[in-house]
Amino acid sequence: MTDAAEGADHFLVTQIRAGDQPAWRQLIERYSGRLLAFARTRAPSLSDAEDLVQETFVGFLQSLGNFDESRSLETYLFTILRYKLYDVLRQRKLKTISEPTDEDLWWDRVAPGTEETPSGIAILEEAQQQQERLLSDILRQLIHELRDRGAFGDLQVIELIFYGGKRNLDVADLLEIDQKAIAGVKFRAIQKLQKYLGERDPDAVACLDESSADVTVARVWRERRLTCLKRGTLGSYSLGALDEPWKSYTQFHLDVVACPMCLANLTDLQAEEEEWQPADTERMFASSVGFLSRTQ
Repeated sequence: MTDAAEGADHFLVTQIRAGDQPAWRQLIERYSGRLLAFARTRAPSLSDAEDLVQETFVGFLQSLGNFDESRSLETYLFTILRYKLYDVLRQRKLKTISEPTDEDLWWDRVAPGTEETPSGIAILEEAQQQQERLLSDILRQLIHELRDRGAFGDLQVIELIFYGGKRNLDVADLLEIDQKAIAGVKFRAIQKLQKYLGERDPDAVACLDESSADVTVARVWRERRLTCLKRGTLGSYSLGALDEPWKSYTQFHLDVVACPMCLANLTDLQAEEEEWQPADTERMFASSVGFLSRTQ
């Protein structure tokens, strides 16, 4: 997500906190399509998917007082939806997605409606927050450095290792690359991260030890969505207008990494070009706006 998009989200949240109905409508219009695209592929029926998205927006308002604006709004909404989807499938004794747990690295640990609030679960101690921001910065530095010099092959390797938690052997099989080459890419990436950390905060180098660190590379990469694709990039890919090497990398992120939120965004964008039933944003707004006054 771009800085401009994050800024727009923060502005909307600020307005919604003040009870602004047009801002609430705009947030629903902004996110309902991609949330519905995600729910449609997992819910028992279209009506169930629509109800789940509607409940997601209500759940967001109910937990708004504890929403940490340093985190991605989109990730937060998808997290709420995933919990609600899991509950529905479990109650009906249908095949479920994996149960959200405290060790789940992909989704923020947020379960609106429970005694534990999002802030109580997701907000770390100040020292951990600083470490998380630092890790996020140096990972972005590494990712941008690889992109700038066109080293998308190396980026794919470290994304599968750091983000996907894959072993060197698994990455070698997926990318059809020699395992020694995979190990070399990983070693050089860790060296660069250590160098970046040393330049910023020498005492923080230990956080690269995944076995003991409270704030890990994998968790930061996933929660901050460091390699998620912009909607503009996904739109160009859908239209066949994306040039190499971004075309191949986008296909890798969608097909190999299988990022669920990027896939939902792509489906939402493709729906605009097809005869696919869009989200009923007006119904979702009408059913949830009554909760808006309770957020103030």
